[in-house]
Amino acid sequence: MSKAIVLNEKFEQTGEIELPKKFEGINPHNLYLYVKAYLANSRANNAHTKTRGEVRGGGRKPWQQKGRGGARAGSIRSPLFVGGGVVFGPKNTRNYTQKINKKQKRKALEFALNEKGKEGALFIVDKIEVPSGKTKDANALVKKFKRSDVVLVKEKIDEKSDLAFRNLADAILIEPQSFNAYLASVARVVVIEKPVWEKIVKEG
Repeated sequence: MSKAIVLNEKFEQTGEIELPKKFEGINPHNLYLYVKAYLANSRANNAHTKTRGEVRGGGRKPWQQKGRGGARAGSIRSPLFVGGGVVFGPKNTRNYTQKINKKQKRKALEFALNEKGKEGALFIVDKIEVPSGKTKDANALVKKFKRSDVVLVKEKIDEKSDLAFRNLADAILIEPQSFNAYLASVARVVVIEKPVWEKIVKEG
């Protein structure tokens, strides 16, 4: 049975809770499909090459058809020439979007959280807050996990907490709508506020 470690506002351990039974026995393929779709949908799709018809120039026949002993050529923008068009190159018109249904998305998150629970890397905290707004205070909280790549999920990010966490290189503070199975799987530590956790458990 996977467990989540319960923390108080000072990030001190106060106990443990067992993860719901519905988090167990999920096919890991759900996470694979979600991550695959998430990364595909995040592609910038900027790579673009021009065909011989799109490359500028090459309107004049470079040399006569016959008599010079070489191959014939109709344009210096042919793919055979340097500076010519590209055959079968990438196009920015390609659609990389992949769809994933709501149930698979849900199962992927539950599987990822269950795995974090097995690793002892899932924490439920009463409140994530840094009233001082100072980065050093936020860093002191993160250092308690003794690991980098920490994802903290706060119900509603206030201005002071945002100021405190946003310059940390090894931690990110996000709201529930930005949290997903991909972040849960790649983070080394997942910290979730209690109200957010209760909502996650209740859904699905």
